[in-house]
Amino acid sequence: MNLRALAAKVVFQVLEKGISLSVALPDQQRHLDNGKDKALLAELCYGVMRYLPQLDKQVSDCMSKQMKGKQRIVHQLLLVGCYQLYFTRIPSHAAISETAEACRQLKFEGLVKVVNGVLRNIQRQEKPLATDNDTLAYNTPAWIIKRLKEAYPDSWQNVIEQSHERPPMWLRNNQQSQTRETYLQALAGLEIEAEAGNSPDSILLSSPRDVMQLPGFETGAASVQDGAAQWAATLLAPQGDELVLDACAAPGGKTCHLLELAPDIKLVAVDFDEKRLERVQQNLDRLSLKAECIHGDAAKIDSWWQGDKFDRILLDAPCSATGVIRRHPDIKWLRKNNDIEELAQLQAQIFDHCWKWLKPGGTLLYATCSILPQENKDQVSAFLARTPDATLVPIAEQADPNDIGWQIVPGQNNMDGFYYARLVKD
Repeated sequence: MNLRALAAKVVFQVLEKGISLSVALPDQQRHLDNGKDKALLAELCYGVMRYLPQLDKQVSDCMSKQMKGKQRIVHQLLLVGCYQLYFTRIPSHAAISETAEACRQLKFEGLVKVVNGVLRNIQRQEKPLATDNDTLAYNTPAWIIKRLKEAYPDSWQNVIEQSHERPPMWLRNNQQSQTRETYLQALAGLEIEAEAGNSPDSILLSSPRDVMQLPGFETGAASVQDGAAQWAATLLAPQGDELVLDACAAPGGKTCHLLELAPDIKLVAVDFDEKRLERVQQNLDRLSLKAECIHGDAAKIDSWWQGDKFDRILLDAPCSATGVIRRHPDIKWLRKNNDIEELAQLQAQIFDHCWKWLKPGGTLLYATCSILPQENKDQVSAFLARTPDATLVPIAEQADPNDIGWQIVPGQNNMDGFYYARLVKD
């Protein structure tokens, strides 16, 4: 099956079935052997997600009748074709003919002429993509724009624009293997341009690389992890032989970083999703690290843990993931406005329960990859108001020590959007 047909299948799964791009894309990439083909498939799928409203309007305006039911996959195929015409260097004739052939391979022989006609019409018109309203101008749902305008009245446009940028590739140096300076020298020796980030183990590559090109990657010398996410282990700062809980641990990047910083801690990594928990174990295995991985609910610790209370807890709470849209543009279309209130309720429930399992004098780090106040500073404010034995400890990196936690916005120091609040139990 040709590459455009596979792309249409991915887009259909995301938009019609609600399956995330990180699941749907690899499922179709396995049908391809060539690395360049896999990369092009990813480019087409990510591109459609980034520019969906504009592409959808352009395609819909060129059709007299909209497709429904099973034919929706042909509509998604047209989005793939339209993206090629506007955003890639693929010659127009090749993009159109390959997309029409994909329609045939998807077993919609009767619609091949429609696909061909719509794409040729778009090519001939050479119309600029529509910007008639905020959703079209920013390729972002109206409800997200509304929330960002409220949260960032002076910079919401920049927040959205940064969320559309292609994300850089960050590495986390494993300080158990070598110093960051030594690893930077190893990268330079392979002519891989990189620089040190602001957090102690972070390294920013000038351009993304296949991990197999990175020195010592297979043996655990470094891991791929965004610069913002790397602050989690550093801010929690585990010590000695402490008992540490990594709540909502999957896929395990922060779990591994905690153990790289403090190899002697006893670390319990829990996640509600058993399949994603397997990723935690895979990451631990690659780095030759050990943690107790438990399939369980962080809001019901009593049901799976009969041990002591924890010295430190990392609560990387389930969230809207609005801070990582540049890495996962499908979030814009999979999330709904009412999800935010539901997530905030779940976060509060986990927050309260984890706090019960924290020792007096212990530290809890609340973290999300969201940029919405309802999940971040508002959540922490409400927790402090109902929890008399909780004290908020300012984070040195936050702009104002009086802020409730540290909000990182997308693009800040080349990082993803993230939020941290550090609390100590009296």
